[in-house]
Amino acid sequence: MKILLPVDGSAYTKRMLAWLTTHEEWLSGAHEFTVLTVVPLIPPHAASMFPADQLKTYYDDTADGIFKPIRKFTAKHDLATNYVAKTGHAPEVISKLADKGKFDLIIMGSHGHSNLMNLVTGSVATQVLARCKTPVLLVR
Repeated sequence: MKILLPVDGSAYTKRMLAWLTTHEEWLSGAHEFTVLTVVPLIPPHAASMFPADQLKTYYDDTADGIFKPIRKFTAKHDLATNYVAKTGHAPEVISKLADKGKFDLIIMGSHGHSNLMNLVTGSVATQVLARCKTPVLLVR
């Protein structure tokens, strides 16, 4: 099974990884994982103040910081894993990659806001559910 793991380095990412360890059927060699992090774009006006190479370094360093503990996790469990770093609006990027990459499943952590809170602020998980055709397993 081809599985997309969107991560942001938060406690919710850690909770999702912990959930995976308690469900060994997901950690078998039968699955191929792609770990995705989406670094928000710096607003254009602010970005124009920096050379392009500095912006690229910022985006790369931010993604590497998020990937570092996850690389340890995937190495410990000997998982076939690809790492993808993108910039942009997370729900849009996750949904597009899930559909274009023909993933079988997205497993992601969720804040678990109430329905009222989601209505007011929205959430990445809610927006991913609304935007993509790929099944999503939310870990709260």
